[in-house]
Amino acid sequence: MSDTTIAAVAKEEGLLSKKNRKLITDPLTDNNPITIQVLGVCSALAVTVKLDNSIVMAVSVVVVCAVANLVISLLRNSIPGRIRMIVQLTVVAALVILVDQFLKAFSYSIWKELSVYIGLIITNCIVMGRLEAFAMGNKPGPSFLDGLGNGLGYGAILVIVGFFRELFGKGELMGYTILPKEYYTPNGMMLTPAAAMFIIGLLIWIQRTRNPKLVNVS
Repeated sequence: MSDTTIAAVAKEEGLLSKKNRKLITDPLTDNNPITIQVLGVCSALAVTVKLDNSIVMAVSVVVVCAVANLVISLLRNSIPGRIRMIVQLTVVAALVILVDQFLKAFSYSIWKELSVYIGLIITNCIVMGRLEAFAMGNKPGPSFLDGLGNGLGYGAILVIVGFFRELFGKGELMGYTILPKEYYTPNGMMLTPAAAMFIIGLLIWIQRTRNPKLVNVS
């Protein structure tokens, strides 16, 4: 078999296949965890007052979701069905503790603001849902990509919401003044959870307007 043929087979059947690429791209567009699956909305309301908090939370969920999917997939054939949820929670809890301690050591100020919400990643529907729906029945490679894609899809919404809430609520982004107060009066309502819900609703409307196939998705 020639090198060209081997490369073609690898691209078709390996991690470069179209099917596997969709595991990353779909959660960013037509199957977003927040705007389509309507999961993880509570954390999106809670942590998106500031853009830097949104970014940190997004990265944390990406890491936990991707690595948890990988670990559970590697263990899937040796996990007794009766205790699979306990094993999944244990793996997620261990990863969340690592993320929490990493933030505490290297970014204490952000850790103080997000410590409660970082801990709640353990019960995040997106993470647990992908473990049960995908990682338990698929190989490690695709499982890792599925976790990565769903984490990125979730994180993208958090960053977008955090961007607009901090920009219009404080006139700042990550501590830097973008809209000087002599030209713009910060809108305090943007710092409330209601504003986050409004922005998420607007994103849902935009997404479903662009893709009519999603109109009846619930």
